Amino acid sequence: MPRRSQEDRSRSTRTALEQVGYRLFAERGYAGVSAEEIVSEAGVTRGALHHHYGDKRGLFLAVLEQLEADNTAEIERSVAALPDPNDLMAAMATGLRTFLDMCSRAETVRIAMADGPAVLGWAGWREMESRHGLGLITNMLERAVAAGLAVDAPVRVLAHLILSAVTEAGMLVANAEDPETARAEAEQCILLMISGLLRPPAPPEA
Repeated sequence: MPRRSQEDRSRSTRTALEQVGYRLFAERGYAGVSAEEIVSEAGVTRGALHHHYGDKRGLFLAVLEQLEADNTAEIERSVAALPDPNDLMAAMATGLRTFLDMCSRAETVRIAMADGPAVLGWAGWREMESRHGLGLITNMLERAVAAGLAVDAPVRVLAHLILSAVTEAGMLVANAEDPETARAEAEQCILLMISGLLRPPAPPEA
């Protein structure tokens, strides 16, 4: 029982820190939040932060990882709900629209798109993205190339470039004076880029 009680306390401490961190990072950004403020609002000690996450950066990484996982799962659900989830163009269009929806959320813009690359650095952010958005794009492209539905080009490079374009589109929408127009234009341009990679399905053999 004492061991279980300690596990419960540890879980409660992590939950409190991550919830407060999530809210404050989304509201003011990584640089605008101090470790002291986080532990104070979470009602825990500075030692608890160090024990579970090392420092503020470690907590930010945990918050970012969960946000990326949640966003990727939301995109996957939107694609899975299509009449034909194997329709690559429809899947990418739906995934893009879902992502652009996320760009109206402060947590996605501030934590994932702005602070994520800055805090992790390019290599660290790409490594994390490989488990989430970048991994999703890479998987779609690999399936399309294997099925002969996309040009046979370096998939890894294409996936990185598409992710960069989609992220930039999201930032344009998030910071636009007219978000609706910016979103429509961004979606059109990204889909034009993607459509250039695709090949029409081969006709059935007679």
